[in-house]
Amino acid sequence: MRAIHITKSGGPEVLQLQETPKPTPENNQVLIRVKAAGINRSDVITRQNTATYGKDLPPTLIPGLEVSGVIEEIGADVTDKKVGDPVCALIADGGYAEYVAVESSHCLPIPEGISLEDTAAIPEAVFTVWFNIFMLGKLQRGEKLLIHGGTSGIGTTGLQMAKAWGCETYSTVGTEEKKAFLEKMGVDHVINYKDQAFVEVWKDENIDVILDMVGGDYTQKNLEILNKKGRLVYINGMKSTDVNINLRTIMAKNLTLTGSFLKPQSAAVKTQIAQEVEKNIWPLFLSKAVQPIIYQKFPLSEAAEAHRLMESSEHIGKILLVM
Repeated sequence: MRAIHITKSGGPEVLQLQETPKPTPENNQVLIRVKAAGINRSDVITRQNTATYGKDLPPTLIPGLEVSGVIEEIGADVTDKKVGDPVCALIADGGYAEYVAVESSHCLPIPEGISLEDTAAIPEAVFTVWFNIFMLGKLQRGEKLLIHGGTSGIGTTGLQMAKAWGCETYSTVGTEEKKAFLEKMGVDHVINYKDQAFVEVWKDENIDVILDMVGGDYTQKNLEILNKKGRLVYINGMKSTDVNINLRTIMAKNLTLTGSFLKPQSAAVKTQIAQEVEKNIWPLFLSKAVQPIIYQKFPLSEAAEAHRLMESSEHIGKILLVM
């Protein structure tokens, strides 16, 4: 099969299309013939420095955390899926390829009304949002949610999910074009952080949950605008992971500061997320309260160009590779 390999740490040019053996599914896995794969920020981070993959770095590193496609083979113990089923799936790696083997319980059906190809934009964002905002952040209906970088794939997905949950939504963006997009999408409060300081604009808003991927000096500012018993959740630290905070802010308002990496979560946790997402979020796709926002699609052979676009941060929503 054809697959994109990270040949060494470096720029987008290290992504090379190569022939590689087709994986064989284990007993609890299915083999998916991939229709499309999502590009994610963590793919870029791994490509830039393969050491960030973790201690179990495979000899052949194929990036990609989410795919859509059709099941072509099932493992001996799989009873909940069958050959021919169209699915989307969260995976640990290997998505930039024509085939991938994945835990059967990490696959979800294609939401009605969304194409098989476009569904590749859903798994990583929805799993990340559900795990971090709803499970760790414990967002409740009617609360206030702020997502920094709201035009990312996770941002557009999380804001839609929160809005459908009956929450008041807030976001920061870096251009007027992105601000206008989120306002048209229905986000309640949007500011361009280059023109306004969110800590000043929203100092009296008493926001309940903040999802941040910036870090650095945003951290203390986030704590200052949280409501009593508010929750600050981190999924990245693009500005810096080294932060200075005043613990008195946390103690005075009984705040929670948490965060996660989705990729290293156990198979059992990912199965739980999949079950909860299918129950709570899949109906929102049917009602069109939540829809994947796709900015651009690239053929598999142009993975390097897709990464260049991701690194530019010019996009709104998701970037896909199609087979």
